Amino acid sequence: MYRAGDEVDQREWLAELDAVAERLELGSAARSNARDIFLSTLPDEDRSKRAALAASVYAGALIAGDQRSQSRVADAADVSRLSVQGKWKDLVEEAGFDAPDW
Repeated sequence: MYRAGDEVDQREWLAELDAVAERLELGSAARSNARDIFLSTLPDEDRSKRAALAASVYAGALIAGDQRSQSRVADAADVSRLSVQGKWKDLVEEAGFDAPDW
C-alpha cells in the first residue's frame, strides 16, 4: 500500500498516467486501478517509472475489464511493448492481486 503523501510526491507521474489513460479512453475503474498499482509498486529510480506506469495502466485496465493491447498501451506511454509485457504480471502480484496464469 502507499502513503497519501505519495500522491503529492508523484503528481507529475500521476498526471502522465492520466494522460496515457485519456489517450486510451479508459474508464474510471481502470484509471483508479492503474493509479493504485503504480503508487503501490513505485520504483525508486526515475528511469524505471515510465515502464512501471505503462505496465500499471495495462494491468489496471485488465483488472477493470477495460483491456487494451500491450502494444496500444506501450504506444500511448511511449515505451516498448516488451516493457509492458515484462512488468505487468509482477506489478499485479506486488500490488496484491492474483495475476492470470495464461
